Parts: sequence; structure tokens; C-alpha cells
Amino acid sequence: MSGHDADDGGRPVTLRSSDLDETRMVLAEHFYSNFVDILEPTKSLDTQLRVTNLGPVTIGDVRFGTDLKLRLHELGAYHVDVILSGQLEWQQGRDEPRVATDTSGAVFQPVGDTVLHRWTGDCRLLAVKIDRGALETQLARMLDAPVASPIQLCRQLDQSHGPGRTWTNMVRALTADALGENRGLTQNPLLAEPLQEVLQRGLLLAGDHPYRDRLARPGGPYPAPRAIRQAVDLLHSRPEQPITIAKLADITGVSERALQAGFRRYVGVSPTTYLRQVRLDRAHEQLRQADSGQTTVADVAHRWGFAHLGRFAGSYRARYGMSPSQTLNASAGPRTVHNVPRQS
Repeated sequence: MSGHDADDGGRPVTLRSSDLDETRMVLAEHFYSNFVDILEPTKSLDTQLRVTNLGPVTIGDVRFGTDLKLRLHELGAYHVDVILSGQLEWQQGRDEPRVATDTSGAVFQPVGDTVLHRWTGDCRLLAVKIDRGALETQLARMLDAPVASPIQLCRQLDQSHGPGRTWTNMVRALTADALGENRGLTQNPLLAEPLQEVLQRGLLLAGDHPYRDRLARPGGPYPAPRAIRQAVDLLHSRPEQPITIAKLADITGVSERALQAGFRRYVGVSPTTYLRQVRLDRAHEQLRQADSGQTTVADVAHRWGFAHLGRFAGSYRARYGMSPSQTLNASAGPRTVHNVPRQS
């Protein structure tokens, strides 16, 4: 059985299928490229998926009806799986494997190879994909200060009580409205942008991350001084160029000590560390998009100001959970799909 209704004028996409290739295609189109193993060959695939977009936010109601393993490589986006039933065993980067249930959702970073070791046949979840730049912009606006990328969100979200439960209930309500038979308020252009913004801000208030205390501070966070914003803009505008703390201080008109203290207070890291993160992000994006037959790791490292390849590789692995060459080679193309039996 197979049926796929394409998006039409903002209507949700629906899929009911027992075909693995069709399932992979739709998942790749709306979420991430994937490599799938069926862990229960005696039980047929029964994909039921409905997905809708609210600007930078994609929400899907997903189930497969049989145990699966999915390898997704890097997501490139922030992502939360709200578990409605069953469980999800997952791992990202070099972190320890985790289990998400109907009391504890899974929170994924944009970086780090992602493996869903077992999506149980009875698992149904609401998949919330949030554009990386959009969420980081929202946090910067809430703080009125620049933020380091990526935001280190806590890997689990408590769905059972407190702010996590409130956010989860909001996702449920929006999903029911957006994916319902009748076009709800989420499809109204006047409300779509405010709703996706509330969803992003709600996650930042509900989940744990290094900026959480500043968001919860009475009276709100203090805005970053002009000099700090100017320095951050400068580091983003030409990160490949050599720049010292002294030069940055001269350009922004503050002392080196004040610049260092301002970065630690409003950005959370030193100017040197922030610049290295920006450079690593630029190198990472270039490696993801490069042709491994035309580009080398050394070319990319040198372009973004990394003269020592060994240090570059070490910093890269610490940030993304893989080597630069693994990222470059992963851009070569999709892998073959295999169905394998459950291991006894």
C-alpha cells in the first residue's frame, strides 16, 4: 500500500506507504538524507507521516510500524523529537547512547553524526526541525547580545512536567491544528510567523543551555554593549583574516581587558575562542558542500586561517564529533540502503 500527497498551497504533506525507497525519499525531502535498516524483516513497513512547514520550523507526525535503524549523518538544524508512544534509542556525535520516551524527548544539535539505533515499531513521535540560523537569531534577540554557535542545548527535554511539558503541549496543539483535515489558524499567514517564533522562543525557555539563566534573570537580560556587537560583526565579516585582541580593541574603542570581559559576559567565550568557532563553522560548511575530488582538507583549513593541520583536525573533531576528512568524504553522495535482520 502506498500513497503520497504532495504539498499544495501550504497544505500538509501526507504519506502512507510500505515502500522503503518512497519513505526515504519523503524523509529526505522534508527532514534529512537517511540510510535505513529494517530490524524486523518479518514485520512489514507501515509508514504513516504527515508533515507541515511553518517557515523555519518543520513539524511531522511520524510512525513506521516496525523497528528501524536510521543513520542521518549531520542534521544541519536543531531538532526535537516529542515521543507520543514507544521509544527511540539514539546517539549523536561522541555522546553516549540515550533513550527517549513519552516522558523524556530527544534534543539534537545541528552538528555530529546522528544515529537512531532503534525506532521501535510502536513509536510515534512529533518531529520538530528548526533552522539553525533562525533559532540562534531568536536567542540573540532575546538576549540582545550575540551568541556562540551552535547553542549547546541539553540533549533531553522533560515532557512530564514544568516548562518542558508546557512546550510539548504547545507542539501537540500546533500539530493538531496544522495537520488537521480542516485548515487551521497555523495556515493563516498573519499567524504563521508569530506561531513559529513562539515555538522557538518556548524551546529556548523550556530547555537547558548555557544562556538559560540569563533569559530567566529578573528584568530580563542586559543588552550587550555596542563595542561587543561591533567586534562580533567584524569577526563574522572576515574570519579568515588575522586579527589580534589588540587590533580588535582598537577598532571597537575599548581596552583589551574590557573587550575580554565583555565577550565572556555577553557571548560566553573569549574573542579568540569565538573567532575559532566562527572559522570552524565556515570550514565545516565548506567541507560539507565540497567535492572531495576537487577539494582537500588542507585547502579548506588554510582558507579559514588554520595554519596547523593537526590542531585544526583536533579542534574540528572536538566540535563536530568527526574528522574533517570524514565530513568531506560524506559529501560524496548517498549510501546504499540495506535491510538487515534483527540481531539476536
